[in-house]
Amino acid sequence: MMRWHEDADGNFVEQFQTTGFDSRIWELYLFSLFTEAGFVIDKSSAIPDFSCSGLAGEFCAEATTVNPSRDKKGKIVPPPPVETEEEMEAAIRDYFPIKFAGPLTEKLSKRYWEREGVQGKPFILAIQDFQTPTAMTLTRDALPVYLYGYRKADDCSMGDPKVERVETHQWGTKTINSNFFSFEGAEYISAVIFNSSATISKFNRIGLQAGFGSDHVRLFRFGSACKNENGNPYITKYAHYVSEDAMVETWSEGLEVFHNPRAIHPLPMEMLPDAAHHFMSDDGLMRSRLPDWLPIQSFTRIEVEELPPQPDDNELF
Repeated sequence: MMRWHEDADGNFVEQFQTTGFDSRIWELYLFSLFTEAGFVIDKSSAIPDFSCSGLAGEFCAEATTVNPSRDKKGKIVPPPPVETEEEMEAAIRDYFPIKFAGPLTEKLSKRYWEREGVQGKPFILAIQDFQTPTAMTLTRDALPVYLYGYRKADDCSMGDPKVERVETHQWGTKTINSNFFSFEGAEYISAVIFNSSATISKFNRIGLQAGFGSDHVRLFRFGSACKNENGNPYITKYAHYVSEDAMVETWSEGLEVFHNPRAIHPLPMEMLPDAAHHFMSDDGLMRSRLPDWLPIQSFTRIEVEELPPQPDDNELF
């Protein structure tokens, strides 16, 4: 893929092979996503990460990632346990929103919209969660809570959805404000995009479908997805082997776009037509336009066939 990806920073390969693998794989995914959507990417400037133009219009995007927490000595601090339903609810309520807040507020402080090439265009923040190897499959529900400052009320039922306003998130001694889209300057952020299945496994699966697989390796994909039939979405489980003859996976599959209700330059849905688009209304209830198939959790198991013993070099002579 690097035949077509232009390295505006000049250090993509070095970081990809060393300390920046997660952030660089996310950038490579976004390059693939925007290219598949029909946009030409101008890499004449390294800031912001993507300046895209196409028949649907123009927009700019900046990539960021959620990384593991570290202590003062640089040692990784493990996230809290999420083994029980109560632990998971607590983490989604406060811990994961705090983790999303760090990189998003840092990018907000850069004020990219003031740059000449960004002014007057929709501007996107693209975030992926790499705090643990499977974090992105767990933290999806926490992102809109932080972005919009609403969550389902404790007494909410399926037939009578209720929401409550969230002002802050607190974990331990740390407290942050919620409702990212209400922050000063956030009106220049058109949307935040996220894809729980956009990891190295997506490259493996699409690479296999494109003919770059091995006869000795099989990929088994499983998880949960939102299936939309005649406007009636429901959650279902899935499991299948990836093959060249199976349903073709696209780069946009699994992409979710959270639109900013205060955006000065809104992002038209036509820019990313195959994504799930989410909009927050004044009553705190989210309205969504969903594709027919939206993976919510995606896991890929790599199965390697045991090869017969190979002769030593000495035995060849």
